[in-house]
Amino acid sequence: MGCGHLFYSTLVTFSVALITYNIIISANAPLKQDFPNPSSSSISVDPVIEMPLERSRRHGAAANKRLFHTAMTASDSVYNTWQCRVMYYWFKKFQNGPNSEMGGFTRILHSGKPDKYMDEIPTFIAQPLPAGMDQGYIVLNRPWAFVQWLEKADIKEEYILMAEPDHIIVKPIPNLSKDGLGAAFPFFYIEPKKYESVLRKYFPKDMGPITNIDPIGNSPVVVGRDSLKKIAPVWMNVSLAMKKDPETDKAFGWVLEMYAYAVASALNGVGNILYKDFMIQPPWDTEVSNKFIIHYTYGCDYDMKVTLVKMVNEATANIPNWGS
Repeated sequence: MGCGHLFYSTLVTFSVALITYNIIISANAPLKQDFPNPSSSSISVDPVIEMPLERSRRHGAAANKRLFHTAMTASDSVYNTWQCRVMYYWFKKFQNGPNSEMGGFTRILHSGKPDKYMDEIPTFIAQPLPAGMDQGYIVLNRPWAFVQWLEKADIKEEYILMAEPDHIIVKPIPNLSKDGLGAAFPFFYIEPKKYESVLRKYFPKDMGPITNIDPIGNSPVVVGRDSLKKIAPVWMNVSLAMKKDPETDKAFGWVLEMYAYAVASALNGVGNILYKDFMIQPPWDTEVSNKFIIHYTYGCDYDMKVTLVKMVNEATANIPNWGS
């Protein structure tokens, strides 16, 4: 075990050390990375668990629709698990609604092992980063999990919606991307101009103005599948490099991985339509209006009249074996 851990650590240190301009530019090469191979796991289950209903819906989709596959990463914590169950409940409710271009769905479970909800939620088993590599910042597992999923899964749709467990879909979602651009929610706290001196460590001046980095995270984002295959390894490596650098880690804190995705997207020349109506974020936003997603990551006091509470209560009342 000691030798294996040293081997993984050496590979990761080597990979992170290569985050230079030339290496980043080479991200257009096929999807490869110097990280532990998921196939080396002793788990014998097929990593992709697809529900029969998902297969029939996807294969029978109208040809004129630009379907996207919804993917969210998750841990196996109790809190994350009930969020995933509620999120998937509402995904199914709106999947075939008017103007929907919602295709398949995958929970990317980065615990490295199956859980008891494999038959309830279509799930891909991803391996976590080697012990200690996330430095207590579990979100670093997200880009590594996406790298594994994109490499191993048979994704039929040409577009991906990256979502999160703390998203609740409130209406059918069309494909908001177009003309080779992704579609992303702009976060007010992602400020590339403010942190230009830090970001230039990862986005050299030769790549263009700092405004080429969009004020986004990785979610919610609708992006072309092939574009994401190029972005994901860079996103992973930039995330690790940022976490390793004390100045960057201090500057970005808990949104570090979001900045890393924005940088990786820009390095690959993938711009984004900034779609403010993609979602709302209570407590700042109080009306659902024409939005598609409620993002409830922030601490709030809710009463029984709030849409979010009603939707969570409906889901928990109708999901089989909720109390199990």
